[in-house]
Amino acid sequence: MFKKVPHTYVIVFSLIVFAAVATWFVPGGEYVQETKIVDGVETTEMVFHSIDSQPQTWEIFAAMVHGFEKGAGIIVFILMIGGAFWIMNDSRAIDVGILSFLDFVKKLDKYKAIRAVGANNLILILIMLMFSIFGAVFGMSEETIAFMVVLVPLAISMGYDSITGVGIVFVAAGLGFAGAVLNPFTIGIAQGLAELPLFSGFEYRLVCWVVINIVGFAYILWYARKVKKNPKSSAVYEEDEYWRQRNAGTIEGLEDKTSRSAWWVYGLTTVVLILFAIKHPMTTLKMGGGEGVTWPVMPVMAGFFAIAGFLSLRKKVHFFILNLLGFTILFLIIGVMGYEWYITEIAALFLAMGILSGAAMGNDADKITKLFLEGAKDIMSAALVVGLAGGIIVILEDGKIVHTILHSMAQSMSDLGNIASVGIMYCIQTLINIFIPSGSAKAALTMPIMAPFSDLIGLSRQATVMAFQFGDGFTNMITPTSPVLIGVLGVAKIPYTKWVKWIAPLIITLIIIGFLLLIPTVTMELNGF
Repeated sequence: MFKKVPHTYVIVFSLIVFAAVATWFVPGGEYVQETKIVDGVETTEMVFHSIDSQPQTWEIFAAMVHGFEKGAGIIVFILMIGGAFWIMNDSRAIDVGILSFLDFVKKLDKYKAIRAVGANNLILILIMLMFSIFGAVFGMSEETIAFMVVLVPLAISMGYDSITGVGIVFVAAGLGFAGAVLNPFTIGIAQGLAELPLFSGFEYRLVCWVVINIVGFAYILWYARKVKKNPKSSAVYEEDEYWRQRNAGTIEGLEDKTSRSAWWVYGLTTVVLILFAIKHPMTTLKMGGGEGVTWPVMPVMAGFFAIAGFLSLRKKVHFFILNLLGFTILFLIIGVMGYEWYITEIAALFLAMGILSGAAMGNDADKITKLFLEGAKDIMSAALVVGLAGGIIVILEDGKIVHTILHSMAQSMSDLGNIASVGIMYCIQTLINIFIPSGSAKAALTMPIMAPFSDLIGLSRQATVMAFQFGDGFTNMITPTSPVLIGVLGVAKIPYTKWVKWIAPLIITLIIIGFLLLIPTVTMELNGF
């Protein structure tokens, strides 16, 4: 037994070694797409072939290099987020915003209805609901990393801990991702591969999303209440000293005067937004892969920024920087829904926010660069562990055993009833998610196999998609191979082992509820099933 909890790096490297050992004992295999002609109709199907495995030895060290290559986008994203927010934090604008927000929350307690629910509880629920909707509609995942730097300090300032801060953002988005009401990256791809109408079965998935949220929200609120009552009961009380010291600074003495450079930043940003609005007068916002709605989003946003920026600058430069942060988040949402942005564009957006924040405070280029490097250095460990975790997948793929594991699981469903079959499918997808955390990649690999197989055993393809949906969603919040989870924990300064101890009861509960929610898909007449 360990005398102390191993470092996250030690745990991940141990998993790489375990995966390498497995390549010596698990037979190799791969699925190959083959074209066949049945009754004059050309069809394609995935056929499993046994091949020689590739036992891994010294490759465990090369795997880390390849892991960095696979996770390069997220690694750079984390470093840029860290640098950008360090520049913003130097202005103390976030501290000003948090204290102003806390004063606002205290004022809410004077209303009897809000006091009965609890102003803090209401705030937490609204934040969780927002991120759950983002997860359900456009598959928010990597984007949650950027919010850790803001909402973890906010949670601690409200009397909670960093786990609560991660819970109201990352877990809430994960609950929505698992509910996947209109998620184009999981349900959209899976239903397309299963040859089902896009987003069919919407009604029952909406019910499932509500149930999953109730369970997840209740768990987070229960834990938050316990920490609020006794801060030392927090699982990360010692680790949160980093955030408490960071929040401990006073904002007294901060100048209210707005510098000339802030007005220049305001003018330049407004001009750029106007030019962008001229280039993109209409934007089609798509929710869940549908046709979407077309609105003059950019002209409206440019106008709002011009007004809000002017009013905030007249009050205090720190409020102008918070205004930059708020519009950065809005443009993130617009970019994802309207322009198919991913981590490259989002990282660039936050980098621009950081530079503009530093310029608004009157910092020169050298000072901004120095602050950026300090922020990147502070978050470096979170970025490195993402690449390290990627080595696990590399070993399994190079060892040629991933498809063998999948094939063995699929064969175990022979001669079972519908409930048992959908349950086995669910278990298979849950286990595979540990090795392949990417929902779209897993859908591309498993659905061409599972969908035809479900026809053979008399199971609805929609039920098969639901099994994939739940299996893909829940374990994203605990698997060490998920670069997003590892990145989030690194930014929040939460040890992986302590996170597992906290999240495990919720994951087990969600997995059980997921199975119960699958039963009606094979026993009841549901729309779309």
